[in-house]
Amino acid sequence: MNAEPLTLVIPAWNEADAIAPVVENVREALSGREIEILVIDDGSNDDTAARAQAAGATVIRQWKQKGYGASLKTGVRQAKHERIAIMDADGQHDPTDIVRLLDELAKGYDSVIGARDRKSFQYASRMPGKAFLQWFAGFLVGETPDDVNSGLRVFKKQDALQYISILPNAFSFTTTLTLAMMKDAYRVGFVSIQTRPRQGRRSSVSLRDGLRTVLLIIRIAALFNPLKVFLPISAVLFLTGLGYGAWNLMREFNIPSGAVLCLTSSVIVFFFGVLADQLASIRRGR
Repeated sequence: MNAEPLTLVIPAWNEADAIAPVVENVREALSGREIEILVIDDGSNDDTAARAQAAGATVIRQWKQKGYGASLKTGVRQAKHERIAIMDADGQHDPTDIVRLLDELAKGYDSVIGARDRKSFQYASRMPGKAFLQWFAGFLVGETPDDVNSGLRVFKKQDALQYISILPNAFSFTTTLTLAMMKDAYRVGFVSIQTRPRQGRRSSVSLRDGLRTVLLIIRIAALFNPLKVFLPISAVLFLTGLGYGAWNLMREFNIPSGAVLCLTSSVIVFFFGVLADQLASIRRGR
């Protein structure tokens, strides 16, 4: 086992029923390693903080609920070790999988993500949305991740800190970090894991969080590869204007204003994408 010291960050909101067993299981699974367990209590109104502390974790309380991503940011900033792992507070992750992820990280990866397999517990209502996000992420970054938003992963503190300003405060933190690192050619590995039904309350992730994730994937693509966003839009406008103009020209021997508008818009969108790509290159250079 790779025995480098580790900070484990567990964001928690109203997880009093699950948090103590989670912390205890982590301490048992990683008993041979120097480990700092940080539970970030995101404004809970139950006994989450007290039970986490009684189980042996260091608790950092956010007196106002700021979100899953904001809790992870706090944990990353406060971590005293370079190796950081994150996992959910609801008991769905097996702590022994962290050891497997760390062993893979030691092979030279910059981040290793626990990719949920087909046998993992998932809410059926969310599966179509997750499948779409998986495909969409692969299209935008040019490499399909095995699990773009898994909440179980290990990475290096210095790598996460350089993206801290673009990482969101909501549930899309993990998605954004995955795509940002893949787009910047970091070595991101995946290890197959199985998740269990969560303990306690039902997950608070909503349809709105899924829509926000789609918007954030587009934002990441615009930050790291803007032409991937603007070029398809430009092509659709150009082909629409060309087809409409040619069809009308054959029928009425004139080019309608709608075709001209589409063609002009395609050129504007294309050069806007080129400009955005140059600005992104300058930003990365700095």
